[in-house]
Amino acid sequence: MKKLLAIVLALTLLALPTLVLADGELTLGSWRTEDGEAVGALLAKYEELTGVKIVYQPTVSTQYNATLRQQLDGGIGPDLFYSRTYSGGAELCENGFNVYCEEIPGVKENFTATALEGFTDKDGHVFAVPFAAVSHFVYYNKQIFADNGIEVPKTFEEFLAACDKLKAAGITPLANGIAGNWDILECVLCSMVPNYITAEERVAYETGEKKLNDEVWLKIFEDFAKLVPYLPETYASIDEEQADMMFTLGQAAMVIDGSWSYSAVSDGVDVGFFSFPAPEGYAAGFSLHPDFGIAGNAASAHPEEVKAFLTWLASPEGAKIAAEVIPAGFLPLINADVAPEGSIISAMNAEGEGKNADRRFVWNMLALYDTYVSELNAIVRGEQTPAGAADAVNAAWEAELAKK
Repeated sequence: MKKLLAIVLALTLLALPTLVLADGELTLGSWRTEDGEAVGALLAKYEELTGVKIVYQPTVSTQYNATLRQQLDGGIGPDLFYSRTYSGGAELCENGFNVYCEEIPGVKENFTATALEGFTDKDGHVFAVPFAAVSHFVYYNKQIFADNGIEVPKTFEEFLAACDKLKAAGITPLANGIAGNWDILECVLCSMVPNYITAEERVAYETGEKKLNDEVWLKIFEDFAKLVPYLPETYASIDEEQADMMFTLGQAAMVIDGSWSYSAVSDGVDVGFFSFPAPEGYAAGFSLHPDFGIAGNAASAHPEEVKAFLTWLASPEGAKIAAEVIPAGFLPLINADVAPEGSIISAMNAEGEGKNADRRFVWNMLALYDTYVSELNAIVRGEQTPAGAADAVNAAWEAELAKK
């Protein structure tokens, strides 16, 4: 199979230079303005291999969804574009904007069903080539840990004991706050959930078979509440960026954040990281969330070139080159070992070995997103109990299910 794919890819790439030189250059839309150098290196390598020029055209992240939709509606969308996962990306496909990637060589063969899940719409169409996943870690200051005789905790109980020791020494254990209204859910809670719930069990919660105020979810909220005493006194005014800055300045020993923040939190700090530890008696989990894929514009004036680029990204050869240049903390989704040896990507992948890996819990239940954030913030402020939060979330989900 790999030999056949290589032949197909080679034949496709051989045909590209003449096609593209006759018709101009392609464009790649994205919400990551900070990745110009890295993506530029990837596209330059592709041009070197094929003669096909692709120009990176990112949009400010907060404006990307609306801008892209306006462009696609107007028939002026980029030839290729970064795709959100799950409902965000599926909505564009269901409106006819995407190339069907299940027809792209390598997509079905080189990505697992789990990887493809986040890029498949309700009709079974794969709307983007899976590109990168993210995870969530507890980043820690190695020097502060060493100075206080603290080892990397293996269990949640050991984690709390480390926090107690740091607090007793006058050190803020965790830099996280609630001002961002997303990171307390996505980075903190969602890093905890795979320690308590398997992917199969997650589906049972999504369908309503299991209740979101059962004993498992009560335990999750109770354990989340145990983190509150270790947050900064100014938690109400701290967002993700400020938390990372507080950590790099040595004002906190740890910060719970995404893999994408590795470059930020390692700036001037001897940083280590570990996946959020499970309570004693629970199987260790690992948060691994499909973050984005690369989609093809079904209305592109360069359909063959678009499909050839997607074919290249779906191959181990293309994915290996991508892994060498994409920013630290973005984990390749292809089912092949493409991470550069000794890289941060390899170290992050190693954290997930042998653990229950699953995506962010709320992503098929986005109607609950604001409810989760509101209830978590209320727990942090001391205005809600874990049981009350579980009941509120369950009631909100039952109301959503009743609409279907």
